[in-house]
Amino acid sequence: MDRRNNRRDEQGLSVVTANRLLDGRIVWLDAQGKWQLFIQQAHPFPNAEMEQVLARQNAKAAADEVVGVYGVQVEQTSSGLLPITTRERIRALGPSVHAEFTPAWQAAQHASA
Repeated sequence: MDRRNNRRDEQGLSVVTANRLLDGRIVWLDAQGKWQLFIQQAHPFPNAEMEQVLARQNAKAAADEVVGVYGVQVEQTSSGLLPITTRERIRALGPSVHAEFTPAWQAAQHASA
């Protein structure tokens, strides 16, 4: 099991996340194997498959220009995928800051949600 998230239950779902080398942005793996900026674009994998998925993605991380590839257990909610842990919710949804200080790209995401 990967070192960052070893609390996955066997029946749950997880998504794959990393940081983009170009700018450090948090990215999420989609169903086509491409890295996206928003967790709602991530593809959920059964936890039973995560070790194989992570091995495959870590092997091609340099080619994909990402670092720190790991799995995040999520639950499906009426709003979409939501990480189980508080740390990963903050990574996925952004820090809790006053709207005046929210980056423009993040404000646009939340306005459309």
